[in-house]
Amino acid sequence: MIIDPKEISVPKLHGYLLSAVAPRPIAFVSTIDKEGNVNLSPFSFFNCFGSNPPILIFSPARRGRDKTTKHSYENVLEIPEAVISMVDYAMVQQTSLASTEYPKGVNEFKKAGFTEVPSEKVRPPRVGESPVSFECKVNQVISTGEEGGAGNLVICEILLMHVKDEVLDDNGRIDPFKLDAVARMGGDWYCRATGDALFHLAKPDARIGIGFDQLPERIRKSKILTGNDLAMLANVEQLPEPDVHLLTSHEREVHKQGRDAIEQLAHQYLAADRVADAWRILLS
Repeated sequence: MIIDPKEISVPKLHGYLLSAVAPRPIAFVSTIDKEGNVNLSPFSFFNCFGSNPPILIFSPARRGRDKTTKHSYENVLEIPEAVISMVDYAMVQQTSLASTEYPKGVNEFKKAGFTEVPSEKVRPPRVGESPVSFECKVNQVISTGEEGGAGNLVICEILLMHVKDEVLDDNGRIDPFKLDAVARMGGDWYCRATGDALFHLAKPDARIGIGFDQLPERIRKSKILTGNDLAMLANVEQLPEPDVHLLTSHEREVHKQGRDAIEQLAHQYLAADRVADAWRILLS
């Protein structure tokens, strides 16, 4: 499928975009207007864009049906402050309820049963149930258009960060398993970042891997080893020296079964993060 954004309706394009660009973290944003009315609303057009200064950006886009702006956008223009709270699984149903388009002036904290906790550096309150909250000043608001679906980038600088102790590990870092974060997918679908959905992948910044182009051709063109497998093999700093004497008795039996069996075993080793073992059987 090839999609030209100019040749498709905005609702359809919106659906494709949000289904493809996923999962997206959820910014649960509390703001306040010049009369002191509090608003609370979730946005999945959101992410972190710097740490010095610490910058978060969320986008309360214009409504597609009538081009109107959202209360959060109107509020930050009046009072350039916001609290961005993160959403965990324990509060996802309440967060969804808070996304209801209540009339201006209605406090979604009360409608969705959330606890208003006074902030220390800004006027909007933070969500007491959230595992992590950021008190922010709004540095800039950038409109990307006037039509329905156009974004409004609210650039927020973090002034103070609140982290619940129960989501920290023994080293004082945020534990992703304890955080139990929720992310947005397309349509009515969400993603829970927990259990088997979480996996560890070390960044290759401590060494310079040999790369795909330096893999032996028979390995690079394997029909069994996947792209992920080859990337793990290509992340070594130099090609290991083959040594048949290091093979286990089981590996010797596998060798007798031919190349496919060897690569199947290497694939199993790599799935278990046993890169050195995979190289040993592939080269010996």
